[in-house]
Amino acid sequence: VQLQASGGGLVQAGGSLRLSCSASGRAFSTYVLGWFRQATGKEREFVAALHWSGGSPYYADSVKGRFTISRDYAKNTVYLRMNSLKPEDTAVYYCAAARRGDGVVVTTLEWYNYWGQGTLVTVSS
Repeated sequence: VQLQASGGGLVQAGGSLRLSCSASGRAFSTYVLGWFRQATGKEREFVAALHWSGGSPYYADSVKGRFTISRDYAKNTVYLRMNSLKPEDTAVYYCAAARRGDGVVVTTLEWYNYWGQGTLVTVSS
């Protein structure tokens, strides 16, 4: 499994960005695709995830109502649309994949076996 994240950049507070995670290497029907982030000096934390086969996505409380995760089956790509960005959203954002054939959307790091390289999001105040 290969994951390639892109779309990060510098944005002012209140602005928007869309991150992309291009996935390749196998069929993803039994996988959860998720986004995590890691700010300088902090631990990596869960942001959002969905099961590739369908169902409701999950979000961290800190991003609910502002971020939206979605998938494009044809492009094998997962997106993270980030609106109303705040300085505290500044971090390196990683996409990751976890194999879950039972359809359960997992939100903790230890479930995720595959990680992309990360893309930096900087929100200025």
